Amino acid sequence: MPVLARTIESLGIPTVTVTMIPDLAMKFRPSRVVGVEFPFGHNFGTPGNDELMLTVARAACQSLEEAGGPGYRLDVDVEWPVPLETAYRTWHPPVPSPIVAEMLKRRQGG
Repeated sequence: MPVLARTIESLGIPTVTVTMIPDLAMKFRPSRVVGVEFPFGHNFGTPGNDELMLTVARAACQSLEEAGGPGYRLDVDVEWPVPLETAYRTWHPPVPSPIVAEMLKRRQGG
């Protein structure tokens, strides 16, 4: 996403990348990064948790206001409402997707 954000920024449209891996995102020189410690696929929080989603959205707006240039990072200091070990276990499918299965197969030399 940071590469896409840079392309959009080059057109004069400000962007914010909300990510669970802000350290990695920063390596791609995005304009603004909002870091969240949430499970993958849930950048703005749990479904139906309007308060949590609004907190992340406000952080994204805050980053637009505060960033003076590329490389700005703001981490949202909010804990996931379910212990992360439980969240990761319950949200991972019992059978890997075809692309993950292929990656695992290649990693095992098959």
